[in-house]
Amino acid sequence: MCSEVCQSLVKYSSGTKGSLPLQKLHLVSRSIYHSHHPILKLQRPHFRTSFQQFSSLTNLPLRKLKLSPIKYGYQPRRNFWPARLAARLLKLRYLILGSAVGGGYTAKKTFDQWKDMIPDLSDYKWIVPDIVWEIDEYIDWEKIRKALPDSEDLAKLAPDFDKIVESLSLLKDFFTTGHKLVSEVIEASDLLLLLGSPGETAFRATDPGSESDKRYRKVSDKEKIDQLQEELLHTQLKYQRILERLEKENKELRKLVLQKDDKGIHHRKLKKSLIDMYSEVLDVLSDYDASYNTQDHLPRVVVVGDQSAGKTSVLEMIAQARIFPRGSGEMMTRSPVKVTLSEGPHHVALFKDSSREFDLTKEEDLAALRHEIELRMRKNVKEGCTVSPETISLNVKGPGLQRMVLVDLPGVINTVTSGMAPDTKETIFSISKAYMQNPNAIILCIQDGSVDAERSIVTDLVSQMDPHGRRTIFVLTKVDLAEKNVASPSRIQQIIEGKLFPMKALGYFAVVTGKGNSSESIEAIRDYEEEFFQNSKLLKTSMLKAHQVTTRNLSLAVSDCFWKMVRESVEQQADSFKATRFNLETEWKNNYPRLRELDRNELFEKAKNEILDEVISLSQVTPKHWEEILQQSLWERVSTHVIENIYLPAAQTMNSGTFNTTVDIKLKQWTDKQLPNKAVEVAWETLQEEFSRFMTEPKGKEHDDIFDKLKEAVKEETIKRHKWNDFAEDSLRVIQHNALEDRSISDKQQWDAAIYFMEEALQARLKDTENAIENMVGPDWKKRWLYWKNRTQEQCVHNETKNELEKMLKCNEEHPAYLASDEITTVRKNLESRGVEVDPSLIKDTWHQVYRRHFLKTALNHCNLCRRGFYYYQRHFVDSELECNDVVLFWRIQRMLAITANTLRQQLTNTEVRRLEKNVKEVLEDFAEDSEKKVKLLTGKRVQLAEDLKKVREIQEKLDAFIEALHQEK
Repeated sequence: MCSEVCQSLVKYSSGTKGSLPLQKLHLVSRSIYHSHHPILKLQRPHFRTSFQQFSSLTNLPLRKLKLSPIKYGYQPRRNFWPARLAARLLKLRYLILGSAVGGGYTAKKTFDQWKDMIPDLSDYKWIVPDIVWEIDEYIDWEKIRKALPDSEDLAKLAPDFDKIVESLSLLKDFFTTGHKLVSEVIEASDLLLLLGSPGETAFRATDPGSESDKRYRKVSDKEKIDQLQEELLHTQLKYQRILERLEKENKELRKLVLQKDDKGIHHRKLKKSLIDMYSEVLDVLSDYDASYNTQDHLPRVVVVGDQSAGKTSVLEMIAQARIFPRGSGEMMTRSPVKVTLSEGPHHVALFKDSSREFDLTKEEDLAALRHEIELRMRKNVKEGCTVSPETISLNVKGPGLQRMVLVDLPGVINTVTSGMAPDTKETIFSISKAYMQNPNAIILCIQDGSVDAERSIVTDLVSQMDPHGRRTIFVLTKVDLAEKNVASPSRIQQIIEGKLFPMKALGYFAVVTGKGNSSESIEAIRDYEEEFFQNSKLLKTSMLKAHQVTTRNLSLAVSDCFWKMVRESVEQQADSFKATRFNLETEWKNNYPRLRELDRNELFEKAKNEILDEVISLSQVTPKHWEEILQQSLWERVSTHVIENIYLPAAQTMNSGTFNTTVDIKLKQWTDKQLPNKAVEVAWETLQEEFSRFMTEPKGKEHDDIFDKLKEAVKEETIKRHKWNDFAEDSLRVIQHNALEDRSISDKQQWDAAIYFMEEALQARLKDTENAIENMVGPDWKKRWLYWKNRTQEQCVHNETKNELEKMLKCNEEHPAYLASDEITTVRKNLESRGVEVDPSLIKDTWHQVYRRHFLKTALNHCNLCRRGFYYYQRHFVDSELECNDVVLFWRIQRMLAITANTLRQQLTNTEVRRLEKNVKEVLEDFAEDSEKKVKLLTGKRVQLAEDLKKVREIQEKLDAFIEALHQEK
């Protein structure tokens, strides 16, 4: 009978709710495991009897224990009630003992697990006031100890284990015939103790009188496996939620610690984080080695994938913010974006070259950040191109972010569509290869799970760069669409296990990045992803492992791999740059031993100071020098107009009244329309000439020709920007008009100066006229004999015509300026009689020069006569045959030139030079911000060598500081 009871007990024993220990994951298998993400590991025991199991996440009510009659072999049924009673007592005590021992064991283990998950807060003891640590001075522990009950009183409350052991021994001796069956009961009980949990019964049994064969059926092996897998999944998700809640609390605590104490009680200067130091090293490297040659082998996480595969979405989930511009089917990532993730008290983003912080918790700041990134991308893309290799550097800080550096690259395309540059595909491939060929770069290969795997382009590219998969992490996106649309779920498993692609990977992950709505928040996407994987068949059927899903697990795994790669390679890179620095310093000493090592920025500052000093020197030019230059330049500009259009027409008049009237009318017209504008042009050109002279003239031994191109560019850009004051012409017009109306020569000195000015002007004009006549008629007999020069046929004709016209002038020295028609005919016939055929137009052209020379010589003779004419001028030439109105005209012109030069000099020194200096400063500031302009203007081996030397020194210093901080963190 006892044997039947024990057999019944084993046959209908049920499963228990268990809290299984968590297994720490490590990088061993084909997937990357993280130590903070445990997963359950269950081994199915080998039972010789079937038992009913249920999920550990359900709370089942206790059932009333009943014994059912069991037939065993050929033994007849015996009514042995002592055995049934002993069995009942055995089961009751065993239940009590199992619950107590199992509950205590589970409680202790749960406490140990929670203790391990609690973060180490020993570094933050300073937050707790000192009074807490000194509390034992104010508490009498002796009184508390005496008030507690003795250990003997507490022992009375515990069950009598000696009696329990004695009862078990008696029962074992009593059932000698059922020894084997009892052993099975004990074995099953030990297993149930390990799976037991406090507060719930661990068994189910039936009464001997119940119909157990109808109510309970045997559970098949398949159903047991499914039930265990479901229980495993629920347990994993349960502890996942617990871990997320603890990390959220830890994040809030770290946020409070990192925030600055407003009360000023515990001020401490926070050191620059490791990831920020590392990011600065990469920024300096990107400036030094933009092509990513073999000198740069520092790790980065390079995010590559086909266009619209979800690269940007994965990166945003890791950064926990929608920071990138988005477009449906459109190429949005047009240049590499380096994102440095670091931990901080506030969720903010800022660019490397800007001090503005974007608050990622505010939608308006997120929109502004996306717009700024788009503008920077379009600015980097040159005209005629679609993508650019120039990198945009962005720092993202926030509580709980994993520290790493990611580079988002343009999506790989298969076909160049309309609107793209023809070389877009090749450019994207070259940019991707430049980043991936770094042997320490971690390749985050993004594959769209909702499209056919055969359409992927990026996997072939990745397999070429990393054929052994030692630094590649494969990420399958849009798994929700893949599970819904893919007919064969095993195809997803083949992708995750790396069996469908030729590429190999260090780890495989599956993620969900939302429902395709760009307005979804990161929290909504995270909740949707968690809900999807909780109900996904891919997990329930073990096609995916728990550590291979969610972007959070991906972020943790990538961060661990990144820092492992950094620790393994950073010291080797530091040694490499030390050797490079030594080589560059040796080259500088041998080539430029007496020069300081000035890089491009330092050279630009030096040139800037020299240019500003030269502009200041421009303001120190004496007023006399300005007026002399202005007066001379203005007369050179207007002399032709004065003589040809004013003096010569007026001199053809018959009397002084008509001469003065003609002069006044022409001077008024000239002043109203042309003269002020000509004067301003002359002043501006004079300022340019003086400015150019100061900028370009050599400075002796101190002159450095390396600045010549920069100074020339600054000069041209300044002149291009500078414009003379618009009000200068109006004020100048009034002054010039008043100066030309004055005819009162006050003394003999002014009269003589006017005559001297007139003679110089007429002699210069006469010299020009004689040169024109010589060019027209050819060399004279002296030059022909001495220099063996001959006249051309046309020059011979002009010479004959000139001689004929000179004869006419000798006959009539007061001939007017124009030839009459009959005179032209007479000259023509006279030439034809000597066998010279001429055209009337040729006669007129020759006459113009011949008469001009005759008139100028006559005017010069008249100047000599007017030297003693100041007395007659004072009497207004009354009762005198001498009239010197032309001298008065040139005096008016000379006085106008002097007054105009004085006025322009005042405008120069008071206004224009200062405005020019201001423009020079603006041009220099613009050039200082334009790195391409500086590279173009400051060139040469010396500049490049100094630039490389400075960059290598900076990289080495930052690497040394980073390595030191890395060792301190260890």
